[in-house]
Amino acid sequence: MRVIICGAGQVGYNIANYLSREDNEVTVIDVDAALIGQINDDLDVNGVVGHASNPDVLNAAGANNADMMIAVTMSDEINMVACQIGHSLFSIPKKIARIRQQSYLDPAWSNLFSRSHMPIDVIISPEQVIANDIYQRLSVPGTTFVNTLANGKAHMVGVICEENCPVLNTPLEHLPNLFPELSFKVICILRNNKPIIPEMTEQLEPGDEAYFVTDTDHLYRALAAFGHEEKQARSIVITGGGNIGLGLTRMLLERRRGLQIKMIEKNATRARYLSEQLEDIIVLKGSGLDKDILEEASIDHVGTYIAVTNDDENNILGSLLAKQYGCERVITLVNNEVYTPLIGTLGIDAMVLPKATIVATIMQHVRRGRIKGLHNLRDGFAEVIEAEVSETASIANTTIANLELPADVIIATIVRAGKVIMPDHETVIKPGDLVVILAAREQVHSVEKMFSVHVDIF
Repeated sequence: MRVIICGAGQVGYNIANYLSREDNEVTVIDVDAALIGQINDDLDVNGVVGHASNPDVLNAAGANNADMMIAVTMSDEINMVACQIGHSLFSIPKKIARIRQQSYLDPAWSNLFSRSHMPIDVIISPEQVIANDIYQRLSVPGTTFVNTLANGKAHMVGVICEENCPVLNTPLEHLPNLFPELSFKVICILRNNKPIIPEMTEQLEPGDEAYFVTDTDHLYRALAAFGHEEKQARSIVITGGGNIGLGLTRMLLERRRGLQIKMIEKNATRARYLSEQLEDIIVLKGSGLDKDILEEASIDHVGTYIAVTNDDENNILGSLLAKQYGCERVITLVNNEVYTPLIGTLGIDAMVLPKATIVATIMQHVRRGRIKGLHNLRDGFAEVIEAEVSETASIANTTIANLELPADVIIATIVRAGKVIMPDHETVIKPGDLVVILAAREQVHSVEKMFSVHVDIF
């Protein structure tokens, strides 16, 4: 597979890292020679210095023989032009572009990206992706992490195990007997910020962040088993009125009725624009770090405070202040992964990491064929793969015990004929099954080979 990635920033780097580990021929283009130098040193890829929208640069990068282009530079326009040139001059079959500017995505201009105009096959809007991620966490309160699996039939969630968690100090192998009517399975534990892919004899301890997979029909009862029975918030304060805050607010207004939403925006012009765009929403001009503004927002009666400004430190401090002043739950947007240990320890209930979310979204469009989904846990210490078992797969008609999986690989769940199954060692994997597998990052490639699952684009 020959893939050209335009942009060597965090997103481009991580996509190159994934694809290069899977024996693809990857070329990365960026105008920053230092970034290209770093990516050449770290990864088994080709680096080209230059503008991704320049035909000569694309030609030097091997565009004539490329199967796919992924354009994730910081410029929407460069991403769009690169895809256009990739199509018109080099006939690259599949093109994915990251586009931030919401006006390009206005339904009124949807014809812009048609095959006859600017043929981009997949458009990723970071703001929309992140807003949807936050919305999912709001929909499942009490969680640090939420992901839907198997087209919504199952969920993977993360929760903090508090001192009163009912399943503490209990071997994981005993949980099915304690909750025979519930379908869930603990697949990963974060303890003191160190990941554990557990044996069945492992026990949960206070302060652990436990990740489990459950049948969607059992989701809220499974959360209750971990001591989390929080109700969905009816009052919400959003700090940061940029595209993420605006998109999230519109999403909430469209999908949920009866919410009381207040927004805090520091920029006067933007605050005025938001008040004009959003009906029945109170927009407060000021900072989420201002006690008077928080009191004006009645923070002590707010169910959830969401910080989505473009400043990590402001988001974190504002969230901690909101919690101190009586807000029940906080969700914090953070770009720098160094802050992830703050989840739970300082009172931050959920942290949204844009880079990880966007990379996972793009990879879901890259991976086709037998791989139906890819999800990262936290900073990528483990991955969850959704893979369909083919008739000719080596694992078909084999028990899990006979697969002899490494210790850091777990078959989390199986979806068969629409039914969610929590497997044990005697479970037989059958053709047509959708298998959800958790694997340590270094095991992902070997797992794909073991399950006869290949990264097919077409």
